[in-house]
Formats: sequence, structure tokens, C-alpha cells
Amino acid sequence: MNKPLRRASSVSRADELDRSHIIDRVVLDADERHRRRVVLTGERGTQILLDLPHATVLHDGDGLVLDEGSIILVAGKPEALVEITAAGVQELARLAWHIGNRHTDVQVVGERLRIRRDRVLEEMLRGLGAHLTAIEAPFDPEPGAYGQDHGHGPHRHDG
Repeated sequence: MNKPLRRASSVSRADELDRSHIIDRVVLDADERHRRRVVLTGERGTQILLDLPHATVLHDGDGLVLDEGSIILVAGKPEALVEITAAGVQELARLAWHIGNRHTDVQVVGERLRIRRDRVLEEMLRGLGAHLTAIEAPFDPEPGAYGQDHGHGPHRHDG
């Protein structure tokens, strides 16, 4: 007999999370972290129904709060990224403009930019004077200007 799925209907942001209630962890890439309703399985086998009132971007370190108060930690899955630096702030702003002009998700990390690996974009950026470093890291792109979750993450509809 299957037991009913445990339900998570709210999110606790990383800076407000009570870590003493964590019972499991889910590892999700950037696209998988923009959800409203989905069944997830934690690393320890805990199955939950994420059932949020609207599509929400989950960030690395957030917690999915189960109805009884336990928490499933959200971890960002490392992705193939390229880290972009430039000789100065003006050059970096110019590179960011070119990336945005191609409607590419970008993460700002201090004075560096991160995008998903893309040979064509990488060639263009090198041609514009960018310094590129291939890395594997969780990806947390900047909010889109027209996103539904107060602009957090890529604009996508989940069922």
C-alpha cells in the first residue's frame, strides 16, 4: 500500500531557514528550481509533493517546508558554466549588454558574470575582450524583467 506523499506548500529562504528541521535534500539545476507543483525525491528517499500557490524560484540553500514542519533543503546542482571577467567595470558592462541582447540567462557574482556554456557566445565574448574560465557551479541567474515571481529566475510556466 502506497503511503500518501508528504506535502510542501511553502518555502523558507536560506537566510531565515531553521536548519534543525532539515530531514533531506533535493539537488536541482536552475531550470528545475523554478516550480509551482512537482513531485520531488530527496537524496535520502523522501518523496514530497511541492504544491506552491504560484511558480516560485528556489535558490540554493532554501528550504521546502513540509506541512508538519520538517524541511527539505534545496541545493543547486553544479552546471557547466563559463565565468566572464573584463579589464574594468565599463568593459564588463559592455559584455553584459551583449549577453542580454541575446536573451541569455546571466548570473552576476561580484565583478564577474556567469552564463551556461555556449561555444558561439564564448567566441563572441572572447572577440569583445572578455576573459573566460570554464567552471562547474550551481547557476542562479538574474531575475527576468517580466518574471512572475517578483522577477526571480527564468520566466516559465509550471503546471
